[in-house]
Amino acid sequence: MAIQQILHTANFSKENITQLLSVSGNDERALFGYASRIKQQHVGNTVYLRGLIEFSNICEKNCYYCGIRHDNNDTHRYCLTDNEVLDAVRFAHENGFGSVAIQSGELSSDAFTRKIDFILKEAMRITNGEIGITLSCGEQSEEVYRRWFESGAQRYLLRIESSSEELYYKIHPKDEVHSFAKRLKALESLKKTGYQTGTGVMIGLPFQTAEHLANDLLFMKQFDIDMCGMGPYIEHAQTPLYANKSRLLPLAKRFNLSLKMVALLRILMPDINIAATTALQTFEKNGRERAIQIGANVLMPNITPKHYRDDYFLYENKPVSQQSNEDDLKFLEEQLKNIGHEIGYFGQGNSKHYRKNRS
Repeated sequence: MAIQQILHTANFSKENITQLLSVSGNDERALFGYASRIKQQHVGNTVYLRGLIEFSNICEKNCYYCGIRHDNNDTHRYCLTDNEVLDAVRFAHENGFGSVAIQSGELSSDAFTRKIDFILKEAMRITNGEIGITLSCGEQSEEVYRRWFESGAQRYLLRIESSSEELYYKIHPKDEVHSFAKRLKALESLKKTGYQTGTGVMIGLPFQTAEHLANDLLFMKQFDIDMCGMGPYIEHAQTPLYANKSRLLPLAKRFNLSLKMVALLRILMPDINIAATTALQTFEKNGRERAIQIGANVLMPNITPKHYRDDYFLYENKPVSQQSNEDDLKFLEEQLKNIGHEIGYFGQGNSKHYRKNRS
């Protein structure tokens, strides 16, 4: 079917999505233009900030793709103190970020649960309940999710990484700790608890096909997510998946495929929040801005204390700014202005999709 016909009839079957993921030239420009119009119509040109706090790189998981996997003994492990996290929260609040995202390796201990719980309550106290908080702390029990929700977390990002169980077990060990079924159950628990629930996938994995990616998009629509954080797969030399480096698409194709995934998700789910992930900058300096132009509406500037940032090393060539947080914010504001967008200062930027479903 012709690309214009697919877009005009909104016939987004798996076969048509797979076709759209392979377009180039004028057809690709038509896809991006259509996604941009959908974005403007539903979420406008305001970009919301989530100050990213990389809380800890200690992880009990052994995912085959991740630089902070448990068995990587060359990683210098750290965990921010309560005060370091809360200082970052204060910076975000005082500088109009509206929200922070607390991200960490996966741990399920009582001590970890209590530490996150304390930070949430203190963050609410020191900001008079004004700061929005996204957590990305892996699989937990429904009881833990509920506890954190009641203490102030509003959003939770738990990436499925691949909605294909077969592919999932090519990038994770097949054991009780890395269970596809448990991942799905955790996502269900998040929705049940009342979070704005987000997920996402890696794009350009070894063994991954366009059909896998089409199914990923349909999974997110069927699951009715409120937000998404997805980006290109970038290899890490100290991971098992690195042995399959020869199977990877060239960097430019992985980047381009990631943009198409963002555009298609915006078309399929017009009013959700979509993050322009940091990994896009690894491929192209203005990669995040290009994603914003064709669908994304959330940015996550890193506000982790600088001396920890190199240790949260998920993938090779992770962008680490040498500027101050204040200078990074000014630069970001200027970059967005150049593409006709503005920062939604002091706005939490909650998912319109979530609000619609809860009204």
